[in-house]
Amino acid sequence: MSKYLIVLSALLLSPLSFYASAQSVDPFMVEQPTVSPDKQRLLGKPVYIRIIKEEKKLELFVQNQGNYQLVQSYPICNYSGGLGPKRYQGDFKSPEGFYQVTRQSLNPNSKFYRSFNIGYPNQFDQQHGFTGKHLMVHGDCVSSGCYAMTDKQIAEIYQFIDYALINGQPQVDINIFPFRMTNENLQRYSHSVHYDFWQQLKSGYDFFEKTHQPPNMIVVNGRYDLAPQGLLANNQQKTNNPFSQ
Repeated sequence: MSKYLIVLSALLLSPLSFYASAQSVDPFMVEQPTVSPDKQRLLGKPVYIRIIKEEKKLELFVQNQGNYQLVQSYPICNYSGGLGPKRYQGDFKSPEGFYQVTRQSLNPNSKFYRSFNIGYPNQFDQQHGFTGKHLMVHGDCVSSGCYAMTDKQIAEIYQFIDYALINGQPQVDINIFPFRMTNENLQRYSHSVHYDFWQQLKSGYDFFEKTHQPPNMIVVNGRYDLAPQGLLANNQQKTNNPFSQ
């Protein structure tokens, strides 16, 4: 008799146990925050990333009270190929330009710990016939064309991007510059074969510096340019600023 009671109990309880297990599995669940408590309050807010090659820095900005504010500047562990844009598969160059990260770009199971694809080649690269694929920001501190971070760094950067995208940001802009695009720095490289390309990047760099908003860049006749609304905002900023003349 006791055997029958045990079997009956198992049959009655198993659907409840299965239901409880099924309810605990959330396909949209994200990693629990691993960032420091002072940064956790910013998770889920829109994110913007800027890379400065010459300084080997990745800057993480988060939109807070309207403007994008610097949360952390991370030293880049490694990148390859020196200054200048990536042009073809196998040149071991790390890209420069304006890229976007989407949900499909994220790889939580990368062999380099965590990674996200920057979206190379973009429209500009394709119009110029540039080739290459799988250009990432990732962990493990090794690079053959990617931007490599330490595992601890990429865990934090990845989580900010992940939370922002899940919270509704359609894509995260990642802008990559050879150096800080000041007139003085451009003058240092005025004889470079990349000078004209870098002048195109400068408009996007300047826009963010003036407005604290990521630039909306378009490609016109094979050249980067600010989208019309970006130009309008830039002009309004100059008009409203008495010190801009």
